[in-house]
Amino acid sequence: MDPAVPPPGRRTALSSCPAVPPPGRRTALSLCPAVLRLHRRWRCRVTEGEMAAREGGLEQDLSVKYSQVLRLLENQLGILWAGLEEMEKAQTYLEDAESLYNQYTKEIGTPPLDTHEHFLGEEERLSEQERHKRFEKVYTHTLYYLAQVYKHLDMNEKAAWYCHTTLQRQLQFTHYNPVEWAINAATLSQYYITKQLYMEGRLCLAAANVIINQAGGTSSESPAEESEEERDHRDQLQQKRAEIARCWIKYCLNLLQDSRKLLEDDVGEMDWDRQEELKIRLKKEEEEKEQGRKSAVMFGSSETFDLIQSVEEKVSCVYPVDFSKARDVFLVGQNYVQEAKEFFQLDDHVTDHIEVVQDHSALFKVLAFFEEDQERRCKMHKRRIDMLEAVYTELNPQYYLLVCRQLQFEIADTYYEMMELKVSIANRLDELDSHNIKKINHLAQSAIMYYTLFLDSLKNSEKKFPERLEADVLRPALVCKFRIGWLYSKMITSDPKLQLTNLQQSVECYRFVVDYCEMQPEAAKVMEPELELCVEMATLLPARMEKLKAKIVAFS
Repeated sequence: MDPAVPPPGRRTALSSCPAVPPPGRRTALSLCPAVLRLHRRWRCRVTEGEMAAREGGLEQDLSVKYSQVLRLLENQLGILWAGLEEMEKAQTYLEDAESLYNQYTKEIGTPPLDTHEHFLGEEERLSEQERHKRFEKVYTHTLYYLAQVYKHLDMNEKAAWYCHTTLQRQLQFTHYNPVEWAINAATLSQYYITKQLYMEGRLCLAAANVIINQAGGTSSESPAEESEEERDHRDQLQQKRAEIARCWIKYCLNLLQDSRKLLEDDVGEMDWDRQEELKIRLKKEEEEKEQGRKSAVMFGSSETFDLIQSVEEKVSCVYPVDFSKARDVFLVGQNYVQEAKEFFQLDDHVTDHIEVVQDHSALFKVLAFFEEDQERRCKMHKRRIDMLEAVYTELNPQYYLLVCRQLQFEIADTYYEMMELKVSIANRLDELDSHNIKKINHLAQSAIMYYTLFLDSLKNSEKKFPERLEADVLRPALVCKFRIGWLYSKMITSDPKLQLTNLQQSVECYRFVVDYCEMQPEAAKVMEPELELCVEMATLLPARMEKLKAKIVAFS
């Protein structure tokens, strides 16, 4: 499974469903022969019982009598083979256990004796209700183990279905830990999000919100009077709530980003004709999908379902196609940002806090796409810069180099977007005033500064730029050079000498990209969209510089 970027350290949904974890390899090796012998013995007894029953030689079919024992053994063999990383063998035993359950419930219906009941007298045996509960619990574990095996075999869709079914059954038979169940449901939602199954993802997250509330809240006592155990429980619960909040943030962010992909044109702007078409088509499609899928994935009893539905109603699972609907999704995501930041504070959780801030910035970025007014879009990007610079200034690059690079590039990118918007606004004016000129130049210089900081971070101890860039920074570094070139060419000044200096800087950046791509063919592939423009500008700008030089000479 490949979830949509869950918080660091988070277990994936399919590896974290509550149940007994597989044993270690040494334990599995020691136990497997014994369990296999026991399994063969019981399988022989069941087979003999089936033959005798068909011949009328027994009053009771032994396959019925020992069904529970056999399923438990097949579960254990599945776990043991999984511990030995023999996933195909584990799959065989667990699927046998699943088939046995399905066959039994179809042909018999009433639960068989539990394992220990074979050694008890009639009067000491379990009630029908308790026996049924244990019978279903074993099957729930079978489904859980199958989810693990399918995950390891990269059968992700099947693994998700089995995990979802496990969660449904845990609620149905009230056999779960509220905190673990909620985290598992929230993490499973991230898988659904990567598959654009937003109705299922929202359902998992809404259920997580409802179920984690069953774990209780904070202690009624003051913090000073809390025991260490109560304090640990409170902190753990707050952390789990914050992790669920982060999953909600990803839900809102991905829903907006996927909507943008459907609506943008070739240059990344809103395609207004496509917007009108999608408004009609998406509404009709989602209504049909929801009617067909909802009953198959719902969680819990009528009580929990009503509570879950009330949470679901607070946010849409349909792609927003205009600013109003996008803003509704954004506001839900922003509320969860605040909730997550209450626990993941910068002092104690540096990386987590920064990732939450970056998601907040991404929410503003994608919301700006839906905004028609360019001035308001600029203000949204300014909010992004403020929040990103606030955390960046608190970091020491010596200890957080990779994080600093991420922030340097994103801040530079945001200034770059703001400048593009300001230039677009200025192009509609009859005449540029000094205020607009100053603003455009300030944005360009700020973007250049942060792009340069990113490039400087790649230099070695001798302050030399690497001759060959690592794959993970190849495109970002060359994009920095490309954009610095573009920014210098757009700066506005009436001083011809300063114009010439800016153009020279621009040409050097474009040539750097062109030369590097000629030396490293793999770079040309990753820079394909920009390389053609770099070649063109590296050719055209020198002619423009010569004209400017002639003008300077003429006036000197």
